[in-house]
Amino acid sequence: MHKIVSHLIPAENVNMGGIIVKQALPTQKVPQVDPYLLLHHGIFETRNDAPAKHQGIGPHPHRGFSPVTFVIEGEVHHRDSRGNNQIATQGEVQWMNAGAGIVHSERPSQDLVDREGHQEIIQLWINSPAAKKMKPAHYQFLDNDAKTTFSSSDTLITNNLITGNYQNLNGNLRGESELLIIWANGQTNGIENYQIPVGYNAMLYLIKGEISLKHYGIVGSQNLVVFSNEGSEIDVSIRENAQYLILSGKPLNEKMVQQGPFVMNSETEILEAMRDYQMGKMGILIEE
Repeated sequence: MHKIVSHLIPAENVNMGGIIVKQALPTQKVPQVDPYLLLHHGIFETRNDAPAKHQGIGPHPHRGFSPVTFVIEGEVHHRDSRGNNQIATQGEVQWMNAGAGIVHSERPSQDLVDREGHQEIIQLWINSPAAKKMKPAHYQFLDNDAKTTFSSSDTLITNNLITGNYQNLNGNLRGESELLIIWANGQTNGIENYQIPVGYNAMLYLIKGEISLKHYGIVGSQNLVVFSNEGSEIDVSIRENAQYLILSGKPLNEKMVQQGPFVMNSETEILEAMRDYQMGKMGILIEE
């Protein structure tokens, strides 16, 4: 049985503290697709009037969920208060379980600034179950050489299995709940049938190109497709060279309270997060 499209959400510009990004999730009609909380698509130009460490997004805290960054183009320099210092390039993924708390920054690399290049990224926020929200923070990096890949039967679509289990393959990143994320690149006329675990929520975000979904029709770039929970199949046909994310996961079905960079299960826990950050319990990030 095929999954039915319940919403088609165009990514709209939003102002995040002076930085303009395209936001597909949350919206008023679709506040979350449990356990997915946020999807931002950012395209950022670098500047030649300031060093890289004064560009991008400066140090800020998180608790209770995983911010995940997919580098579509350019380079992203991640630093955090647990000592991680990593530059991700095109095609790579930075996955940070914020856990009990961490402070991190996301800048362009100095080399990218020197080349006057630009960044294009997708950032997801994935909620953590209550039982795991206060685990120690943990950072994972998926480089291009470590990806688990599989191709469509016509070999026109290359699928990168980011996390989860699929067709006897295992993704190399580990989430805090049951997830399946596939990052795909397809050539025109490619066809793929995706089997989503029964009971998983599922979305598809089209980064570039144009596709057609069986039982629905054409979807253009920078649109988020949200599927109903029923069914398990998604059929994708590539109409024009495309890049997209299949985002699925078992719903947590827990109460959620969010305040800025903190996602917890009660108002009291949010207040505790604010206090702990102010007291320095999430660490301090000094960018070298």
